[in-house]
Parts: sequence; C-alpha cells; structure tokens
Amino acid sequence: MSQQVEFKKTLGLTGVTVNAMAFIAPGAFMWLTFQMQAAQVDTSGTTTSLDIFPGVILALIMAFLTAISYSKLAELYPEAGSGSSYYFAEQAFISQNKFSAFARISKFIFGWFSHLYYWVLPGIEVAMFAILTNYIFGQFGVVLPLYLQIIIAPLIAGLAGFLAYRGINTSTVSCIVINIIQIVTVIFITFLGIAYRFLNPEHVQFVHSSLLDGLLPHHVTSVLFQSTIAIILFVGFESATALAAEAKSPKHVSKAVIISLIIQGVICYLLQYVSALGWMNASYNIEGNIGLAAAATSSAPIGDMIKIAGNALLNNSGSVLMFMVSLAVAITLFGGILGCINTGVRITYAMAKDDEMPSVFKLLHIKHLTPHTSIWIMIGISTVIGIFGLLSIRNLTAITFLSNIGTFVVYGMTNIIVLVAFSNSKKRKIVSTILIPILGSVVNIGMLCAVIYLGILGGGDTQIAALIAVIVTVIWLAVGIIYLNYNSKAKNRSIILGR
Repeated sequence: MSQQVEFKKTLGLTGVTVNAMAFIAPGAFMWLTFQMQAAQVDTSGTTTSLDIFPGVILALIMAFLTAISYSKLAELYPEAGSGSSYYFAEQAFISQNKFSAFARISKFIFGWFSHLYYWVLPGIEVAMFAILTNYIFGQFGVVLPLYLQIIIAPLIAGLAGFLAYRGINTSTVSCIVINIIQIVTVIFITFLGIAYRFLNPEHVQFVHSSLLDGLLPHHVTSVLFQSTIAIILFVGFESATALAAEAKSPKHVSKAVIISLIIQGVICYLLQYVSALGWMNASYNIEGNIGLAAAATSSAPIGDMIKIAGNALLNNSGSVLMFMVSLAVAITLFGGILGCINTGVRITYAMAKDDEMPSVFKLLHIKHLTPHTSIWIMIGISTVIGIFGLLSIRNLTAITFLSNIGTFVVYGMTNIIVLVAFSNSKKRKIVSTILIPILGSVVNIGMLCAVIYLGILGGGDTQIAALIAVIVTVIWLAVGIIYLNYNSKAKNRSIILGR
C-alpha cells in the first residue's frame, strides 16, 4: 500500500487556514488553561490573576512576531513542501556562502527539536480529552475510574489518526465542521458573560470594577508571569507552513499563518477572556474561595460561568448549556489533536526524504497520499504520552513543560533563520525582516528560560515536573547527536558541509 509518491496540491486558502485554526483550538485551551491562570502566583506567593488579560495580550504579541517570521519565510521559500522550518533552515544557510557549511546541522536541529513540540503536544491533548470526558460524566454524578480514562486515550488518538490517514481533504472537511462549532460556541460564551455583566441579574459585586479594569495591566511582573501560561493558547499557526506541498498557491500558506492567528487569537480568544473576566464576581464561591480564587480551585471555571450565568439569564438552563458547551470543547480539542498529527508527521516525512530519519517515515499511502506509517507510530506515542499525563497532575505538567521547550526552541530559531535568510536579500525590510525577527528570537528564548526557571523555582510537583522535562530534553538531544553521527557515517555524509 506504499510507494514513493508525492503529495497533491488540493488545498485553497480556506483549506490551509482551517487546518491551522483547528491546531490552535481556542474553545478547548481556554477551558483548560483558565484555572492555571487563576491559580498562578509569583515567586513571593502573590497571585498574578488580576493580570490574566494583559498576559494574554503579551503572549499574543509574541505569537504575532513569530507568525510574521513564518509568513516571510513561506513567501521566500514557496517550494518548502511539508518541511516548514526544517526546510527554511537549510535554504537560509545555503543561500549565504559564509554560513552554507552549517546548512545540514541547522536543519537537523530544527527537525529534531520539532518532535518535542509536534509529537508531544497530541499526547497532552489526548490526556486533556480524557480529563474533560470525566468532567462531562461528572455532571451526571458519574466518576470515570482511571482505567476507563486510560481506555479513552487510544480510542481518541486512533480516531484522530484515522482521519489523518484518510488524507488532508478528509481532515479539512472535519476541521471546517470543528471550526464552525467552536466559533459558534465562542460567540455564545461571549454573549452570556457580557450579558451577565451588564444586566447583573443577581446583583453581585464584580471582581473588576469595570471591564476596562480587567483589561489593563496592574503589575508588570504579573503580566510576564501570566504570559508564560498564555503562550500555549496561540501555538499552532505555523502548522500552515507544513501544508505547502498540498497548497494550490504559496501565497495561501503565508496568508493562512496570519489569518488563522487573527481569527483564533485576536477575535476568539480575546472575546472569551473579556467575557469570562467581566463575569467574574464575588458570589462565585467554592469552599470559601471567591472570584478568581474560586476559579483557581475549580476543574472547569468556564463551565461554572456558563452554568451560573445560564441559570440566571436563561430560565435555569445552565446545566444543559454547560453540558452542550463542554461537548463543543471536546470536539474542538479533538480538532487540535488532528491538527497536531497532520503537522507532526509531515515534518518527519520531510526529514526522512532527506535521509535524516529512517526511510520508513517517507512512505506515502498510494491512495490517500499520507505518511501513514508515521501516523500509526504517532498514534501509539500519543497514547503512551496521554496515559502518562493521566496518571497525575505532575506528569501532565511535565509533558506540558516538555512541549513548551520544543515550541520555544523551534520558534526562537525560526526568527533567527529569518535574519540569516534575508541578510543579503533584495526583499530585506527593516521592520519585517530585521526588527521583528530580533524581537521574536529574544522573547522566545526569554520565554524558554522563564518557563524552565519558574518551573524549577516553583518547588514541589512543579519543580519535579520541570526537572523531568529538562532531563527528557537532554536525553532527546543526546539521542539526536548519536543518531546524526551514526547516520552520517553510514551514508558517508558530512555534518559540517565541506569538511
């Protein structure tokens, strides 16, 4: 069922965009991250939750810096195929004679670290899907035992993998449906929270004195702390560049990177946060904790908001509305898993075509034109990672740290690649190809250091989780070095070209 065939160019701008949007999955990640944002404290133990929205804004700005860099590289190298940054790195160094010797090593580093991002994130989402399923059943008084949650992991990973296996057009149709569901859900959540704020049917005292108070920064350090969590909301826009081999036009790829982030980040996420923070009030009480402190102890504060506001505004229909929205979030999260798989296997496929990964990864299904071997392997890895994350909060935090490390390495290096690629180009522009990539590389490297530093500084399970992530990263790097040397000797290839 396999042979050396090529991808077909079937995706228009809409197709490329909706696949990237599914990866970002706003309904799912806000549902899952708001508790962490409400619970975060700084090094002195003081809450940073009053600066949730400014932290989201800062993270969004950082995302746009990197998104612009990806868009510029996609325009410069329209022949990138499924390689994304892996291909960009090679071409950028080859185009500069003084750096050309480092073309192979730079692209290998990109590709190798991409696996910490694209191959770990689906496992995180599989774990989160099982946790969300348990929450949904819990609304009916049913608590799923751990073994049932573990069974969910391979089922949901397998279903997403099957859609990915069936081809990008099947995935695109699924992503269109998923994005429609999540955007309708976002609109509903926004309407509900804002209506509660202005109508105030229960005459409550709100946490923020005005909507504007919830949007403005209160402490600079708190904003920085919040951005380390919020950045996970926006990753995935670059997945459009891994679909270049299947896009009808290179311009569709560069545009989709920016459009997907605008729709999901600027519109969907910001509207939801305005709504949730505007609704937050002193009558929201969980075991003596009120307002944002209550959100920090809840397994689903957005679900609580929908239930309470729905009861107050829509004739005690809160439980039904919360159940429907939680199902929509689950569907959205499934779309994120599908988007991760589609992107991750294509990066691996590009590496295998260059003989930088075992040849089994470069086989495309003769009918569906998908790297099906990679997909089945990724299903297995996502299942294992998902089950590991289900075993404890510490484990889930550890794999989240691990994925973040891979993300910031890839994003930071991509910005550096822009500086290299445009250093002698006639298309070089001061803002888009110099200042923005410099800022992008600085903030991503800074975020990488901050995530590791704050994790280790946190103590307890957070510290252990951070150390696990760092150790796994070091092991992965060591394996990469060993494999690169072995593969180079076996194929008589130079790691540093010309030597």
